Amino acid sequence: MTADVDVVLPCLDEAEALPWVLERIPPGWRAIVVDNGSTDGSDRIARGLGATVVHEERRGFGAACHAGLLAAEAEYVCFCDCDASLDPGLLTGFVRQVAEGNSDLVLGRRRPQGRGAWPPHARAGNLALSRMLRRRTGLRLHDLGPMRAARRDELLALDLTDRRSGYPLQMVVRAADAGWRVTEVDVPYLPRSGKSKVTGTWRGTWEAVRDMRSVLSERPVGSGVR
Repeated sequence: MTADVDVVLPCLDEAEALPWVLERIPPGWRAIVVDNGSTDGSDRIARGLGATVVHEERRGFGAACHAGLLAAEAEYVCFCDCDASLDPGLLTGFVRQVAEGNSDLVLGRRRPQGRGAWPPHARAGNLALSRMLRRRTGLRLHDLGPMRAARRDELLALDLTDRRSGYPLQMVVRAADAGWRVTEVDVPYLPRSGKSKVTGTWRGTWEAVRDMRSVLSERPVGSGVR
């Protein structure tokens, strides 16, 4: 499809995965690689492959994602991990749903492909968060994965403040509070390249869950732009 789209790719030491990821960005779309302090030359590789590179010195998944959102200029903004676990080419269907008015925020529901794609502790953490989200917002989602699409102006109007692992969850919570239509699309989830920076261990997973509890305790902050 033809659309004005920027794809935000938070990046921390993903030199191995970047070529695979960037070659799958749909033609005509802009890849924004947000380097979050890589030491393996990820920024140089991304730039050499034609991506726009943004540097975010503050460590944190949310800090990188939001820096990418602020750098985006397109009508539609997508987010995708930069570790080769998700194919950004699938985002065309996400954007189509938003452009055609069928959804305001489309999320990728990860479907593991092969052993080791989604470790048990990461699945358990995701399940716990999904249940807490349902109690908080009423949304019956199965996954809070990083692959998603929405309109840029509406995302900015959510006034997201989390700069750590709670950023993806805060986006969904505030979208629900604003009355957005939030939908899920099944996407293949491949074994990632390298080790996860957040959910690579039980401790990392549950620390992320703990951090996200504060997001779920937020009071609604406004209705957002519709």
